[in-house]
Amino acid sequence: MTASYAFTRPARVATATRERVHRAASELGYRPDAVGRALKSGRTHQLGVVFSEHLAYAFDDPQAAQFLAGVAEVCVEEGRGLTFIPTRGDAADADRVLSAAVDGFVLWTTAEDDPVLAAVAGDPRPAVIQGGPPRQGITCVTQDDYQAARAVASHALRDGRTPVLISFPLDRHREHMVTTGANLPSRAPFPVTDARLRGYRTAIEQAGLSWTSTPVAVVARNTQADGAAAARELAPQLTPHALVIAMSDELALGAHQTLRETHPQAAYLGWDASPAGQRLGITSVTNPLRDQGRQCARLALNPDQPNGEEIPWSITSASDAHGA
Repeated sequence: MTASYAFTRPARVATATRERVHRAASELGYRPDAVGRALKSGRTHQLGVVFSEHLAYAFDDPQAAQFLAGVAEVCVEEGRGLTFIPTRGDAADADRVLSAAVDGFVLWTTAEDDPVLAAVAGDPRPAVIQGGPPRQGITCVTQDDYQAARAVASHALRDGRTPVLISFPLDRHREHMVTTGANLPSRAPFPVTDARLRGYRTAIEQAGLSWTSTPVAVVARNTQADGAAAARELAPQLTPHALVIAMSDELALGAHQTLRETHPQAAYLGWDASPAGQRLGITSVTNPLRDQGRQCARLALNPDQPNGEEIPWSITSASDAHGA
């Protein structure tokens, strides 16, 4: 028992005894079996991270990378490992997630109908999701996307500009389309997309403009390339003083690349207040994803800890929000 405690409960063994046990184990080439320890304790000391996007998105997207960095920071502080659990949008996703040898889950925002949500909600291990959707059995860490979208759009529409939208995907099919507000569904399965669309609509209508005739490009992915492609398709419908409302700074940056020569007076709204967006003068919404990653990890590792309030947000507005 003393030898076992020297590795599993070192504080209960005298220092001299513990050192003798470790020295003898080293001479014998013994190393504690992590698998056996996990089987005995029922804990792996691993936190699982589930991305509804392709796993590479966690490294390619600057804001997703910030979120992941926050999760990783807490794992280091708590002495836990980090396990990535890939999903592919197929029927095996739920089993793949539940079979992971982890003590809890952190999920990136996903759609209402994602089967992984129901699977994780029914699992006894703690789970936390960033951005929603809210689900009983899963703690949600988010900001008020509706109010933030309404506020940032209202702020920019005071200049009398004509809006066009570049939207995140509506659902897990990620269908790219160019349409108008009239043809969008009343609710989008992706909660972040849904809340921001509703906020933009409220601001546009309160400004006395027509939501139903507002041009909207829905992208498949949150990348600058998708934002640039969406702007090319929207360009024929843009007025000289258009307001390009994008759901992220990445999309806004891509749109600016496309339109800076043909529409030099266009203004841009983004989201995340990224350094690149701020340098370009894009009006944006703060979205501290590193802090959200830390909060998600803390709650997953310490499920009895209170969740606290929604993530605060603010509008960052350069003196000149026009494209440079």
